[in-house]
Amino acid sequence: MTLPNLNRVLGKVYGAPVPSTQIAKLRGDASTRSYFRVRVEEAPADRPESVIVMQLPEDAFQSDEGGKQPDSQRLPFLEIAELLKSKGLPVPSIYVEDTANGIILLEDLGDVTFEQQLRRTPHVRWQGLYEEAVDLLAALHERCVDLPTTSIVSQRRFDRELLAWELDHFRQWGLEALFGPLGATQTGTLGEAFSTIVGEIEAMPHGFVHRDYQSKNLMVGSTGALTMIDFQDALIGPRVYDLVALLCDSYVSLDLELQESMIDRYAALRRIDPTVLRREFWLVALHRKLKDAGRFIYIDRVQKNPDFLGWYPQSLAYVGRAAAQTPGFDAFARLLRQTIPGFPDLVSKPASATE
Repeated sequence: MTLPNLNRVLGKVYGAPVPSTQIAKLRGDASTRSYFRVRVEEAPADRPESVIVMQLPEDAFQSDEGGKQPDSQRLPFLEIAELLKSKGLPVPSIYVEDTANGIILLEDLGDVTFEQQLRRTPHVRWQGLYEEAVDLLAALHERCVDLPTTSIVSQRRFDRELLAWELDHFRQWGLEALFGPLGATQTGTLGEAFSTIVGEIEAMPHGFVHRDYQSKNLMVGSTGALTMIDFQDALIGPRVYDLVALLCDSYVSLDLELQESMIDRYAALRRIDPTVLRREFWLVALHRKLKDAGRFIYIDRVQKNPDFLGWYPQSLAYVGRAAAQTPGFDAFARLLRQTIPGFPDLVSKPASATE
């Protein structure tokens, strides 16, 4: 992203010559994209005082999360943003698309994430905050029930291959990279559990999946309204997947009572039998949190970013809870207790291999 390219893009919003600007790089997460905030001095009254610049990597069409990529002519983020906006759902406005130069100009939603809102809110008031997030999630799923077959979302699925890959990601990084290779018996126990998880999830009702609907990907506006971001990996998958991402969020420790209350709320909004949904929820939670635990180690070892290691213990705490709530995984839970010191609730933050 060169300054001439940026000024050319800004000129499409603010006119030429572009007013004086202040540019600040924003702290990134695990994404390969980079973000900058551009504050525009003396911006015209009908133009925003600041915008967000998304700088795209060279492989912008490749998902950070694995899985097959459809042959798309448009950047997934842009296509899905347009889709969600057409459904009346809150996503950031896109001011300019300059994919040739790897620049997208976005609405500035501020700095307050749902996670930060939780941190500054007394725990007794979390119920109301989560009700808003669950209500938005139910609206997202209701409005995206019937998508055209040409949509990039319809062309990507949480199929058996992807489900199995994510579990193997945990074996490779969340277990063996930290604690050494498993023995033959342990490998067999792990394989049986993984096979059961994949088979049951594959048979579940599917629908639109944001894929990372969690506290860092919900922005809180000045009125308290939520806006969704980071939806570029959306696909068709288990209908309960996003609810798991929200309620078993590695960045937030939720008690079982609040989780079950929100499961019931979502079930009522979507007209689903809560008993059925609860079974789906904990199976998908088992899968998702295993994947997350492995992902955090991978990000340290391969992407050289140790920032996520602190969330490895919380991921495994949710794995333990999910296994306890789901009959048939006693042997698997014993294996994790034997392999991971302190599992499930007293696991230590792993040491970084990159520091």
